[in-house]
Parts: sequence; structure tokens; C-alpha cells
Amino acid sequence: CMGRSLDSPCTLAILVGFQFAFVVYFSLGGFKGLVSVLVRSSDPEFDYSKPHDVYTNLSQLVPPPNPAETAGIAVATGRGHLKDCPETSPLLVGPVAVVLSSSLSLAQIQERNPLVLPGGRYLPPDCEPRHHTAVIIPYRNRQAHLRALLYHIHPFLQRQQLHYGIYIVHQAGNATFNRAKLLNVGVKEALRDEEWQCLFLHDVDLLPENDHNLYVCDRKSPKHVSVAMDKFRYRLPYPQYFGGVSAVTPDQYLKMNGFPNQYWGWGGEDDDIAARVRLSGMKIIRPSVSVGHYKMIKHRGDKGNEENPRSLRFDLLMRTRRNWNSDGVNSLTYELLSKKLEPLYTNLSVNIGEDPRKPQKKPLDTSS
Repeated sequence: CMGRSLDSPCTLAILVGFQFAFVVYFSLGGFKGLVSVLVRSSDPEFDYSKPHDVYTNLSQLVPPPNPAETAGIAVATGRGHLKDCPETSPLLVGPVAVVLSSSLSLAQIQERNPLVLPGGRYLPPDCEPRHHTAVIIPYRNRQAHLRALLYHIHPFLQRQQLHYGIYIVHQAGNATFNRAKLLNVGVKEALRDEEWQCLFLHDVDLLPENDHNLYVCDRKSPKHVSVAMDKFRYRLPYPQYFGGVSAVTPDQYLKMNGFPNQYWGWGGEDDDIAARVRLSGMKIIRPSVSVGHYKMIKHRGDKGNEENPRSLRFDLLMRTRRNWNSDGVNSLTYELLSKKLEPLYTNLSVNIGEDPRKPQKKPLDTSS
């Protein structure tokens, strides 16, 4: 083709070839995507078309002769003779089927999980766990979603041979929902119970699809876990996304001053939390997309949790750089109304106040 005019068939073929390569390059996600195609990935491959029942292998868990040995006073009752759990649980099965709406009552779910103790606590009956995780779920008026999550998450975590506890942080009253503030409350109350090594921040409508997605923290970096949600066609929607399910250690939580308290309504707090990770000198890590699969329970918007306008989110995020040291766990105020150890979870009912942006209702004038 050398020396020929630009309108020659050879030159046109070269131009078309470059255009085709350009389209392929960007459709694969640029350089990283192209490399992932040309170089064999080290990530494990799973067949999600043939999932296991989420209760698979639980029959292998045999309770000890004395059920008190799995309680919070385990060390005092003689669990010291147990060997450490293996680094990789032999009970894991990979992809699991997800039931988005459980028809079982809470009592029936409890029957299917006989080793779960009051407060939603669990300890492996036959080995000493290597990891201790509190799962913290901000919540209000999602009973059907809560049943589906409890039905699914308890066997999912038991196969991972964790010591875990489930905390439902229920926002009492009808004030605008505040997810991040509820997470702050859940962390503080959970750490009053035990020295949890890992804090999993978990939306009530997300169900994990692969038990190799371990509910343990990374010691160095906050971890975003729900990297491949069916809502987003099992892709990460944008690089700094930190929503859905994430995990921090207590030290990481304190280093970033917890979570913002000013996000009343839906949207924006996840981006603020991600910014706090960066501003505190840490980075976000993630499991592989092949492992971090989640299904979301579809639902309509909640009354009292309306979506925040983009302008408001942008304004709050612009303040994060100067406010993250003063707005967080160090400025948290709330009232713990009740704490109850339900059979499958610890219920924390809290008053976290009102959205200061909304006009407060004036008390009735009874002077006349």
C-alpha cells in the first residue's frame, strides 16, 4: 500500500481496520480489558447456571454435647480444646441459589438454623474460628426483605466457619431515613458487645451468590464486596462505587471517622464514605467480579427514604474534604430505645433524630 493515494482500496482497508481495533479496544474497557482477554486470568471460574442449595453441607455441622459451648462464654466452658478452623472451609460450595422472597416465617427459618444462638450469633461447633465478623444492617419497614436475607445469610456464613453476629439497626419513627448514621450506631453498639475483628455493612435487599466471597476484612484496606450485582448486569457501575455491601475493621472505621451523619434520604452517602477512605490515606480493595455476585430484591422507593437531588448530593460531597474529620463517629448522637436478642438477630431500635433541612412540626397550641 506504500505510495498509493488515500482513496485506494488498500488504504481504505487499513483505515477500516484501525476503526475496528479502536471499537474493540474501548468495548473491552480499554487497556485493562484488552489485557484480560489476551492474558489468562488467575481468578477462579464458577458456573452460576448450576447453583447449589444455600443449605448444602449444613448437615455436616454437629452440635456439641453441651450447647452452652457455642455461646458467648465459649472459652469459659471448655472450647479451648478445639483445633483452629482450616484456612479454607471444606464446606464451601461456590455459587448458591438465591430465593428472593422467603415464604418461611422467622420461626421456620430458626428451625432450619438450629446452631444459631439468640441475637443471631454463631460459633462453629467443631473448631475455633479464625475470623470474627459483625454484620450490620440499617433497616426500617422491610419485613419481607429481612426474612429473605436471614433465610439466606445464616447458612451462607455458617459454611464459612466464622464467628458472626447479625445486627439489625432499626430506625424508629417516621423521620427521613439515614443509612450512614444507622451504620455508625450499629458499629458502636456491636463493638460494645464484643471485640469484633470485622464490620460488614450490609443492605437488607442484597443476597450473596457465591460463598467463596468470604465475609472477612482485609487488615490494610477497606473492602467493597458487592462488586457484581444483577442490577448492574454484574458489573461495577463506576470505579469509586462503595454501595451495597462493604467491610471495614474497627481501626479502619476510626481512621476514617466512621460515616457521615448528614445524608438524610437515599443516595450520596456511599460516595462520601469512599471519599473518606481516600482522605484518610487508605484505598478500596475488592474481590474478583467472578466471586462478588449479588442479587438484589426488587422494590419500590420507600416513603421517608426519597432520593436526594443531585444538587444536594454534590453540595454534601463538596463539603466532605473539610468536614470528614468533624462529621462522623466523633459527632454521633442517638438514643438507644431498646436492644433485644431475637432468635436470628440482635434488634437495635434507635432514635437518630430528624432531618434538620425539613421544617419541624409545630406543637399544637392548647392554651385556648
